[in-house]
Amino acid sequence: MGQTAAVSAFLWITVVSLAAWCWLLLGQGFFWRTDVRLPRRREPEEWPPVCVVVPARDEAGVLPASLPSLLAQDYPGRAEVFLVDDGSTDGTGELARELSRRHGGLPLTVGSPGEPPAGWTGKLWAVRYGIESARARDPEYLLLTDADIAHAPDSLRELVAAARTGGFDVVSLMARLRVASRWERLVVPAFVYFFAQLYPFRRIGRRGSRTAAAAGGCVLLRADTAGKARIPEAIRHAVIDDVALARAVRDTGGHIWLGLADRVDSVRPYPRLGDLWRMVSRSAYAQLRHNPLLLLGTVAGLALVYLVPPAAVAVGAAGGGTATALAGAAAWAVMAGTYLPMLRYYRQPPWLAPLLPFTAFLYLLMTVDSAVQHYRGRGAAWKGRTYARPGAVPEEG
Repeated sequence: MGQTAAVSAFLWITVVSLAAWCWLLLGQGFFWRTDVRLPRRREPEEWPPVCVVVPARDEAGVLPASLPSLLAQDYPGRAEVFLVDDGSTDGTGELARELSRRHGGLPLTVGSPGEPPAGWTGKLWAVRYGIESARARDPEYLLLTDADIAHAPDSLRELVAAARTGGFDVVSLMARLRVASRWERLVVPAFVYFFAQLYPFRRIGRRGSRTAAAAGGCVLLRADTAGKARIPEAIRHAVIDDVALARAVRDTGGHIWLGLADRVDSVRPYPRLGDLWRMVSRSAYAQLRHNPLLLLGTVAGLALVYLVPPAAVAVGAAGGGTATALAGAAAWAVMAGTYLPMLRYYRQPPWLAPLLPFTAFLYLLMTVDSAVQHYRGRGAAWKGRTYARPGAVPEEG
């Protein structure tokens, strides 16, 4: 009788998991669709001035593949690049100057702000320095882009045209991350899939939406909006700075658009699982506002949504009941089906879709590890800097 009760309870848990997937499929902004690309745009009669701000810390390994693409932008208006050398020890600043001399193109200014004061993350201190340097050129737009992002020659042109046409204060593209190694294939598409699940792109683009997010690798921002939203001062302690930036803009009435990129690519490699683990775990607990209750809820939610379906199939096949197996298989099928568009976007084989529960389990462990590191006093660590208690980002509301 006890075994029957346990099987019945697990069946109901599986049914809840299936119901959750039905809601995610239809009620979460169609997050799984990958057709949210730059909106319809027309070229302005007069192209506004733009300054590109690139914070860079120990980026000599990727700059040769990224910086020349910025310098080579085919932009009809006035544009220049400000690379901020954030205390690099690998000759990042010198290499940037050499690449500018070698490739030509847009004017390049290299500066260094020194070590960030208390309460600032290093990246945002560098962004502040870059924005302040750019203000002397009186730009209408600022393109905030990471040092590992390579842009197609018309990238800046397309971003500005989209912002002007749609009246957006922020136009951000989720750069296509590198997918080459076995672990990158397994983990990277899921990273973007999970991000879109949390922040459905279609909802972000609606004027007045409560959902706000951006992708820090490529953010075109109106300069006057940056001043109105006090960026980056208002988010100076945020580890997840792209989402914090979008929320600050939203809270001042700004209009945000976020979508997937076609020709904006990250060139940073994450060949080993440990590289990807550090990339995720350094900020995962900050995403949960360092709240242990949110951590418990996240772990339980990940288990219910991603781990219960394959477990139900296994339990049902082992004699736990046909209904349990069928409900688990149905939930697993919906899960895999919603993952297929992201795999196609990343040009990966469809047989990876049923492996999503395993990848979700890895993310669950990364999130727990992020919390463990936080309570050990190590916090978020990146390139030699550790932020033991990064400030909470503005609330979603």
